[in-house]
Amino acid sequence: MTTTSARTETGSTLTHLECTYCGQQYSAAELHNLCTICGKVLYARYDLAAARQKLRPAMLKDREATLWRYREVLPVLYQENIACLGEGWTPLLDMPRLAQAAGMQGSGNLLVKDEGQNPTGSFKARGMAVAVSKAKELGAKAFGVPSAGNAGSALAAYAARAGLPATIIMPEDAPLINKLDTAVTGAQVYLVKGLINDAGRIIKANAARKGWFDLSTLKEPYRAEGKKTLGYELAEQLNWNLPDAIIYPTGGGTGLVGMWKAFAEMEEMGWIGSKRPKMIVVQAAECAPIVRAFEQGEEFAPLWENAQTSASGLRVPIAVGDYLIIRAVRESGGTCLAVTDGQMEEATKEIARSEGLYAAPEGAATYVALKHLLASGFLQPNEQVALFNTGTGLKYPEVLANAFEFPVIPADTNEL
Repeated sequence: MTTTSARTETGSTLTHLECTYCGQQYSAAELHNLCTICGKVLYARYDLAAARQKLRPAMLKDREATLWRYREVLPVLYQENIACLGEGWTPLLDMPRLAQAAGMQGSGNLLVKDEGQNPTGSFKARGMAVAVSKAKELGAKAFGVPSAGNAGSALAAYAARAGLPATIIMPEDAPLINKLDTAVTGAQVYLVKGLINDAGRIIKANAARKGWFDLSTLKEPYRAEGKKTLGYELAEQLNWNLPDAIIYPTGGGTGLVGMWKAFAEMEEMGWIGSKRPKMIVVQAAECAPIVRAFEQGEEFAPLWENAQTSASGLRVPIAVGDYLIIRAVRESGGTCLAVTDGQMEEATKEIARSEGLYAAPEGAATYVALKHLLASGFLQPNEQVALFNTGTGLKYPEVLANAFEFPVIPADTNEL
C-alpha cells in the first residue's frame, strides 16, 4: 500500500466483492482471485446510491479523457495508486461506406469502437490499468499472467508504470510484436510450446512460490472493472443511449461481461433505461467453445481441443467466465457465431480500404459476423450496431505478411 501520509481519495464507492455464481461476499480490502467456495468469478460491488449522489452524467464533460473519469464506480481508493498511461476514451467511429457495403440503411447505424488507440495498442490496457493499480493499492509486489499477446503487453507496461515487476508466459507462436513490446517494457517473458491455457497452468503452479499476484483473465476481480468502462463510454458517446446490438470478438470475454455489468450499474444509478443491446459473440471457427456451448444450450463451455487461429486474441480454448458470457448473450436475446481466418483477413482489408481503419483480425471478425447476421435476418438493416475493434492491426504484421506484392523501382528511372 502507499506510504504517503496525505493521500488523495478518488471518491470510489467500492464496498465489497461478490461471487457471480454462489453469491459469497468477500472483503475488498484484501487481494483475492477466484471464489474460495465454488471457484467462480468475483465481481466488485459499489454503493451505487452514493455514486449517484457523487457523480451525475453532466459532470463528466469537465473530466479527464481517460477511463478514470468514472472513478466513483472504479475500485481504486487513492489517486496515488493509479498507474495511468492515458487509457480509455477511445473514439466511436461512424462507418458509412462500410455500412452501405453491408446493406445497412440510415446514417450512423454502423459504429466502431476503436480500441487500437489505447496505450499498448489494444483494449487490454483498460483491464490492466485498473487491475495493476488496485493490486498495488492492496500490497501486491509482483505480477504474473498468461497471455495470447496483448494482455502481456499491457501488463508489462502498467507494471512498469507502477514500478513493480511482472512475468508473462505466452504461446511460442504469439505475435512477434507482443513478444518485443512485453520484453522491452522490462517484464520477464517466457514462451510455452502450447496455448494460453497451458501458460495459465504454469502461472498458477508457480505464483505462490514466486510471489506473483495472478492477473489471469477474470481470475481476479478488477480487470473486468477496467473493461466495463467500454460500456460507460459507449453510453456516454451515444448521449446515454445504447445501440440495438453489440458484436464483440470473444476469447476470455472480459469486455463483453464487463459491459453487461456496466449497463446494470448505469441503470441502477438512473443514467440509462432498461433497454439492452443484443450481445453477440464472434469467435474463430477453429476455436469456438462459447459458440458450441451456446448452440448446445449449455451453461459452461468445455475445452476446445486443438485450437487454431491466426487471431491470437481468439485462441482461447477455455474461459473461466464462460457462464457469464453465455448468460449475457441469452439475457440480451443475442447470439454466437464463428468465422474463418480467411474471412477475417478479407474483412481486415475491406475495412481498411473503405474507412482507413487497420483493424486487428479479432476486430475484423465482427464485420464478418455483421454481414452474416444481416443476411440471415437476425439483424435488420435499420438497426444501430456497434462493432468492437479490440486492437490495432499494426500488431499483427504476420497475418497479412504474404497478402501483398510490392514492385521495386530502379533508382535510375522516373517511369512506372
